[in-house]
Amino acid sequence: MNALILAAGFGTRLLPYTRTLPKPLLTLGGKPILQHTIERLIQSGCRRILVNTHHLSRQITDFLDHLNIGPDVEIRSVHEPRILDTGGAIANIKDEMKDHSFFVINSDVITDIDLTSVWRFHLANQALATLVLHDRTDYNQVTLDADAWITGFRSPGQGLAFTGIQVLSPEIFDHLPRQRVFSSIDWYAQLCPAKKIKAYVAPNLFWEDIGTIAAYSRTARQWVSARALDFPVTCVDIHGLSGDGSDRSWFRAKPDSNTPFTFSTAAGSVVVCDHGICLPDTDRRAQLDAFVAIGNHLYHQGICVPRILAHDALSGVVAVQDLGNTHLADRVKQMPDRSQITDLYQKVIDRLIRFSRKGAQGFDLSWTCQTPYYSRTLILENECRYFMDRFVHGYLGRHIDFHALEDEFHFIADQALTGAVEGLMHRDCQSKNIMIKNDTPFFIDFQSARIGPLQYDLASLLQDPYVDLPKSVQKNLLVYAMDRLNLISADRRQPFIQNFDYCFLTRNLQILGAFAYLSRVKGKSWFETYIPTAMASLKHWMHTKGTDDVRRLKKLVLSL
Repeated sequence: MNALILAAGFGTRLLPYTRTLPKPLLTLGGKPILQHTIERLIQSGCRRILVNTHHLSRQITDFLDHLNIGPDVEIRSVHEPRILDTGGAIANIKDEMKDHSFFVINSDVITDIDLTSVWRFHLANQALATLVLHDRTDYNQVTLDADAWITGFRSPGQGLAFTGIQVLSPEIFDHLPRQRVFSSIDWYAQLCPAKKIKAYVAPNLFWEDIGTIAAYSRTARQWVSARALDFPVTCVDIHGLSGDGSDRSWFRAKPDSNTPFTFSTAAGSVVVCDHGICLPDTDRRAQLDAFVAIGNHLYHQGICVPRILAHDALSGVVAVQDLGNTHLADRVKQMPDRSQITDLYQKVIDRLIRFSRKGAQGFDLSWTCQTPYYSRTLILENECRYFMDRFVHGYLGRHIDFHALEDEFHFIADQALTGAVEGLMHRDCQSKNIMIKNDTPFFIDFQSARIGPLQYDLASLLQDPYVDLPKSVQKNLLVYAMDRLNLISADRRQPFIQNFDYCFLTRNLQILGAFAYLSRVKGKSWFETYIPTAMASLKHWMHTKGTDDVRRLKKLVLSL
């Protein structure tokens, strides 16, 4: 059995990603789609596989050269200096395929079809070509007669859809067009009246053409979910969930309700996070890699985070343990009794201290996606300047030069780093990033974790605008945290509180910058609802903590 895989195309529907990465090397489950096709062919008995190449051909050739497939299988690329289209690609290998029937498969399809059955069907019929068809409403346009001979290819909405999988007899080369570059479909259409093109109709087929961004992402979610659930990919049901402040998309995947009992070994559901396509050496890829590496580390340290069950780095899809739908903010709203709220927050603080201490043990700084430490530069750029650019300028329209306050921002940065109880810092430890499952708090969205002050996460938790804890409760919880850290004496508490106060301030600046950016730039207007709470918190800080060291910033804040 021989085969030709069509892999020469430009992948224009997948731009801009295919400018630097050929479509056949997009991955599912960490494995290139080209490799999935090759392995399926080999499992079906194929021992000679040609892959035509043109666009970014060197990458495909290098991949094939390093593919470990065993000594009894020949895999070789056939370069086309000028792209020949699908029919021209077949004509181009006439000398190598003229003695035996052979498969031709598009490199951008993923399927679970039994290729051996297709092969046997073709050999049993007197056809020049056998095309695999199935019912797919948005692709249907191939018509056939009662005996499954194909009669035409251009009837949108009628007949069945061509899967891009076909078997050709060597005699088809006797009917080649004169031109060098031509479409295989146009070629087959000329042979239809003579009943030379047969249809193999495949029912209940899993098939996806990953030639568009939407189709690739959808297939990747299905693939990763199936792997996480340990279910066949055809038996997974995926539904969208409401998003957050990021550009990621969220889904819940579970076994299809019609799944046969024989697949009931897997159970439950998983949550799927789709970051979008993550090419190497991009910020998006860095965030995904950080989420996976840090998440695995935290889980193995016994910290309450969702277990990462499966992921595909290139497609940006990650499947994690499903923690339900209840955030800390949701649970607090269900608690009319302040003592219950305090008890719950104390439980969160206990786990936050564990996150800081245990998370720092064995933590590899290379896992971080931005900076390995909570640093002066980060505070100045990502919190102070962010506040000025996004909130003061972008949201309020006040044109005040950052440099006019720069010396005060430097002072704030120094104070936020002095007296720190260092550990692993979550960096966005607010109630929407804490899930409650079986009365246990779990931390999510930890991809920005780095080494830094526990006080910053504590400040993020206590001043959270989504909950707006009373100042008295914040004060009592701060005391609780110091007690749990065994900071009993005043001389040990004072530097902790000093650092906490300035981390509280830097976090407050970051929150306002983020809410302004998300509401005005990203169009997520619901974040604007929380700006008054965050603004009241910042003004309260200036009234109670603001000294002459930040007098110009204080004057600005109180004027807003």
